[in-house]
Amino acid sequence: MIGLKNIRKKRKLNQQKVAMDLNISREALSYYENGKREPSLALLVAMSRYFNVSINYLITGEEFQKKK
Repeated sequence: MIGLKNIRKKRKLNQQKVAMDLNISREALSYYENGKREPSLALLVAMSRYFNVSINYLITGEEFQKKK
């Protein structure tokens, strides 16, 4: 979840604020950011909407690119 931590820091949000907004614990968010746990698909969608980025970005830190 490389992009999750990057986008949170880029937007200058702390873990507690994001966790409260997503209705999860700060510890859970930390585990997701550090790769100790994987979020459910529903939570990935919620995170994607919250940050207005793709799920691919949250996972890889890169936007999806179509092959030409």
